[in-house]
Amino acid sequence: MTELGAGMLLVATPALVDPNFAATVVLILDADEEGALGVVLNRPSPVPVSEVLMPWDEVASEPEVLFLGGPVGTDGALALALLRADESPVGFRSIVGRLGLLDLDTPVELLGAGVEQLRIFAGYAGWGAGQLEGEIDEGSWYVVAAEAPDVFRYDPVDLWRDVLRRQPGDLAMHSTRPSDPDLN
Repeated sequence: MTELGAGMLLVATPALVDPNFAATVVLILDADEEGALGVVLNRPSPVPVSEVLMPWDEVASEPEVLFLGGPVGTDGALALALLRADESPVGFRSIVGRLGLLDLDTPVELLGAGVEQLRIFAGYAGWGAGQLEGEIDEGSWYVVAAEAPDVFRYDPVDLWRDVLRRQPGDLAMHSTRPSDPDLN
């Protein structure tokens, strides 16, 4: 198993049938002995950022909609940002390199031109101590390295397949697997 930690992706295997996570790609934001936290990257909502979080719509990457980050805390929001340089603006906490969390209480004016990309997620995915490791061991998730473009794709519909396709060895073959093998 690949090391589980911040900046890694969880890619749902076909065995994962929970509707909250079927066919999802989750970016891990934090993982330690107490549990893990992440956001689903490939579930855009129809809700424009401008309807709920003005003036963040001015800096949100296209499509300028909220993404459904997971089933926990859906009344709250998390923002992921990619910085233009290694200089951190106020309210930014790095996850890996220039990719990190941006505090939505930070005044937009303080960001300047430092943010290259920004995506806002309603809710998050969370696991208690040992829970995610158990799901990985039972075959519910592939754990792979993330790339910054995964987070900010304009159209995330094919993210699941594209992430698997770029993996080495047998894992890449899973990208061609039909959703329902019985239809094959």
